[in-house]
Amino acid sequence: MSATTTRPALWTPGDWNALFGFGTNILVNLLVLTGLLRFVLQMPQDVVFGRILPAAGLMMALSTGYYAWLAYRLALKTGRSDVCALPSGISVPHMFVVALVIMLPIAQRTGDPIKGWEAGLTWVFIQSFILMIGGFVAPVIRRITPRAALLGTLAGVSVTFISMRPALEMFMTPAIGVVCFGIVIAAWFGGLRYPRNLPAGLVAIAFGALVAWGAALFGLGVGGRSVTALLDGLSTIGFSVPLPAIDHVFGGFEFIGIILVTAIPFGIYDLVEAMDNVESAEVAGDHYPTTRVLTADGAVSLIGCLMGNPFINAVYIGHPGWKAMGGRIGYSAATGLLVLALTWFGVVSLLLDLVPVVAISPILLYIGMLIGAQAFQETPKSHAPAVVLSLVPHLAAWAKTLIDGALGAAGTSAAAVGMEKLAALGVLYPGLEVLGEGAILSGLVLAAIAVFVIEREWTRAAYFAGAGAVLTFFGLMHGPAVGIAVTPGVALAYAVMAGGLFVVGRAPAMSVLAAPKPAE
Repeated sequence: MSATTTRPALWTPGDWNALFGFGTNILVNLLVLTGLLRFVLQMPQDVVFGRILPAAGLMMALSTGYYAWLAYRLALKTGRSDVCALPSGISVPHMFVVALVIMLPIAQRTGDPIKGWEAGLTWVFIQSFILMIGGFVAPVIRRITPRAALLGTLAGVSVTFISMRPALEMFMTPAIGVVCFGIVIAAWFGGLRYPRNLPAGLVAIAFGALVAWGAALFGLGVGGRSVTALLDGLSTIGFSVPLPAIDHVFGGFEFIGIILVTAIPFGIYDLVEAMDNVESAEVAGDHYPTTRVLTADGAVSLIGCLMGNPFINAVYIGHPGWKAMGGRIGYSAATGLLVLALTWFGVVSLLLDLVPVVAISPILLYIGMLIGAQAFQETPKSHAPAVVLSLVPHLAAWAKTLIDGALGAAGTSAAAVGMEKLAALGVLYPGLEVLGEGAILSGLVLAAIAVFVIEREWTRAAYFAGAGAVLTFFGLMHGPAVGIAVTPGVALAYAVMAGGLFVVGRAPAMSVLAAPKPAE
C-alpha cells in the first residue's frame, strides 16, 4: 500500500482494551518487582519508592512513548490503520536474575542492601551497551534463522514462565480466577461486547475486586483482601521524581567479576528475545527494524540505570494479542503515562492491596495462549515437530525452577537429597539442569536444526549444530555460567552432530531419501 497524507489516529476504541490488558500486565510486573525489593532484598522503603520505582517509571515511559512514535511512523508510511505499537517494559526474566542472582547475594555478603542495588545498576549499565552493539548483529541472525525456531522458543517462554503461574493461581481461587478467565476469553476470542463497550480487562478486574472485597466483608477469605493492609499501603503515597545515581552505578564495579558471569549470556538472551518478538510482530503484519528496537532498549535502559533503576527494558511478548484486541498506537503511550503516575506517586503498593492478583492472571494466560498458538499457525505445517522441540528446554528450565524452589523451602537441595533418590522417583535432575540452562538459545538452535533437517538442507542444519557446539562450550547453552569447556560432553555431541550433518549434505547418495507422507 502506498503512503498517504492522512495522519494515523492516535487513539481508537480498541486502545482501551489494550490499555487495560497491557496496563494490568505492567502492573503485575511492578507489584512483583516491589515485593522482591521490599521483602526479599529488604531494600529500605525510601530507596524503593523514592529512587528505584520512579526511575523504572521514567524508563518505561520513555520506552512506551518511543514505540508509540515508531508505530505512528509505520502507520504514516504504509497508510494502514491497523498498525499496533510494540509492547515494552521491564524484562521479567532479567528482573528475577538481577534481583536473586546479583543483588541478593551481594546484599547478603556485605550486609548492605544498598551494595546490592549498586551491583544491579552496574549490571544494567553493561547490559545496555551489549544491547546497543548487538542491535547491528541481530538482523543478520534473524535472516538466517527459521521462523519456527524464533517463534517456537518464544512459545516455550510463554507456555512455561508466562502461562503456567497465572493458570495455577486461577484454579487456586476459582471463584475469581476461572470466572475472570471466562470474561476475557468471551470478549477477546468470542467477540462478546460488554455494556457500554467496557473493556473486558476492566470488567474482569472489577469483578475480581468486587468478589474479593465482598468475601472480606463477610469473612470468607476469598481473594485475600484486608482493610488493615489497604490502610497500611497509604503510607507509601507521596511524590518522588528520579534523581541521578551515577555514583551508585560506578560503585557497583567492585563486583564486576560476579556481574559479568550473567551479563554476557543474558546479553545474548536479549538479542534473541528481541528478534523473536520483532518476528512475532511481523507475522502479525507490523514490520519493525530489529536494530532500532535493540538500540532503543539499550538506550532507555542506560538512562534508567543512570537514574537509579536496576532493571533492564525489553520489548515484550504479546504484540499479536494486543493487536487482536484492538490496540493500535495510543495504548502504548497511555501505558507509559499510567506507569509514571503509579511510580512517581508511590501508589503501586496500595494497588497491590486493592486488586487481587488472581483477577489479573487470566489476562496473562490469554497472552500466553496467543503466542503459543502463533508458533504453530504462522509456520509451515511440516515444521510443527521443530516447534514442539523448541518447547522442551523451557519445560526443563521451568521444572527445575519448581524443584529448586520446593527443596529450598524445605531447607535442602537436589545435591543434598541425592541424584539417585530423585531418579528413583522419576526426577532426572541432572538432565533438567543441563537441558534447561540457556533455554531460549538451546530451544532456538535445536528447532533450527530440526527445521533444516525436515527441509533436507543438511549443510545449514550442520551450521546450527556447530553454533550449538560453540555456544555450549562457552556455557551460553546447557551450562550454569560462562566459562571454558563448561559442559564439554554436550559441546562434543553437538560437534559430532554437525560433522555428521555436513557429511550427509556433501554426499548426495546418502541424502536422497523418500519424502515422508504428508500428514492428513
